[in-house]
Amino acid sequence: FFSPMAHTLTVLFILTCALVYVTLLEETPHDTAYNTKRYGIVASILVFLCFGVTQAKDGPFTRPHPAYWRFWLCVSVVYELFLIFILFQTVHDGRQFMKYIDPKLGVPLPERDYGGNCLIYDPGHPADPFHNIWDKMDGFVPAHFLGWYIKTLMIRDWWMCMIISVMFEFLEYSLEHQLPNFSECWWDHWIMDVLVCNGLGIYCGMKTLGWLSMKPYQWQGLWNIPTYKGKIKRIAFQFTPYSWVKFEWRPASNLRRWLAVLGIIFMFLLAELNTFYLKFVLWMPPEHYLVLLRLIFFVNVGGVAMREIYDFMDDPKFYKKLGQQAWIVATITVTEFLIVVKYDPNTIMLPIPFFITQCWTLGIVLIFFWTLWRFFVRDITLRYKETCRRRQEGSSEQDRVPGHADGSNLATSGRSKLNGSMDTVRHRKS
Repeated sequence: FFSPMAHTLTVLFILTCALVYVTLLEETPHDTAYNTKRYGIVASILVFLCFGVTQAKDGPFTRPHPAYWRFWLCVSVVYELFLIFILFQTVHDGRQFMKYIDPKLGVPLPERDYGGNCLIYDPGHPADPFHNIWDKMDGFVPAHFLGWYIKTLMIRDWWMCMIISVMFEFLEYSLEHQLPNFSECWWDHWIMDVLVCNGLGIYCGMKTLGWLSMKPYQWQGLWNIPTYKGKIKRIAFQFTPYSWVKFEWRPASNLRRWLAVLGIIFMFLLAELNTFYLKFVLWMPPEHYLVLLRLIFFVNVGGVAMREIYDFMDDPKFYKKLGQQAWIVATITVTEFLIVVKYDPNTIMLPIPFFITQCWTLGIVLIFFWTLWRFFVRDITLRYKETCRRRQEGSSEQDRVPGHADGSNLATSGRSKLNGSMDTVRHRKS
């Protein structure tokens, strides 16, 4: 009864009953905006989600249930379609359309400046000289920690996480002339963000990864467990992975993996920047629930996307194409950036200070020449040395072959001399 076929039929029956009820028993109100939002948009999305949850292809994750991940795949498609709709509106119409979601939106909001007074100890406020630190202790501090804890579970590599964390702080330094809330104190960048919030989140994430890699994955049916304690433990473990795959990125092993790791870092940084720029161009306050929903969305789809990217990179013979969730997440990230470019090109095109341009140019040139040396010049040099070594081995073997021939000649001449001496002995005897 609980087979997949039964589930699909059950969802189909419930969906049909709901549509029949709304069509025959509910009176349609004479409110165009209400009908558009409820009967037009929301009902269409729900029908699509029902179809996707029951019929979409399963991804790499199976816990807590494959339908859970199919649901988020369908949400990804709906979100991408929403972004495409916003992208093809005018700037004014797109911002005013957000009022259909929340009437409080569509109004310009000032960005908060996190810079200003950067004194850790401010003697000018004897009542609370550390007030600058306490002012920074808002809800974003635990959000930073939790965000990097989850990102570590996605990436499963300490070095990549630290590189992304540090590079984003450099991006904030580089773009603070565009967005005021990128302007933070030096200790807010490097102590509170990189070391405390991000660093602690990465550390806890790596400890969790170590526990997951050491955990035995031997599953037993719930009804086969005799004790209630064992049943509760089994239910809790239902929300852990079914099996574990350790990510070994090895970016320097070949050019394909190196480019893949660079692409992952670039897309992560772009998605992080989109969080701030989307709020800026669509006039959404940082504490709005849509910002939180977007973060929750990326938490659920990011892990699946990273697993699909790793499988595609690590075993291209078996995984011949990029996974569906990774494909749609990459499309969403690019579409968000295009919305930012269209809605506020003046902010994006503000000239970057010359010394910042020099630093980024130097970094890009170093990466380019290191790539050229590591995967082209070094490989050609190693191949040339290997070819020379094989030639030397071949020539030494050829040198040994004439030596054997001389030895045989010597043996032949020795036998000739011996035969000559035997002939002499016979002549003397005769």
